[in-house]
Amino acid sequence: MNAAARPDPDPMPQPPVQPDLDACCGNGCEPCIFDLYDLEMDAYRQALRAWRARQAEAEGSAPTA
Repeated sequence: MNAAARPDPDPMPQPPVQPDLDACCGNGCEPCIFDLYDLEMDAYRQALRAWRARQAEAEGSAPTA
């Protein structure tokens, strides 16, 4: 198997799908679908920072913000 056919062992995290504006029912649900999305975005940002640090370490350079 050639290198191009191998899956990336450390793929870049992908952001969560943002809910449509009309996805909220407007009934004050706790948590709201948008609250859950915000939590998913926080987790994504943390995962992305960690991924970038691993990539920088693998390349032998300092991580960037």
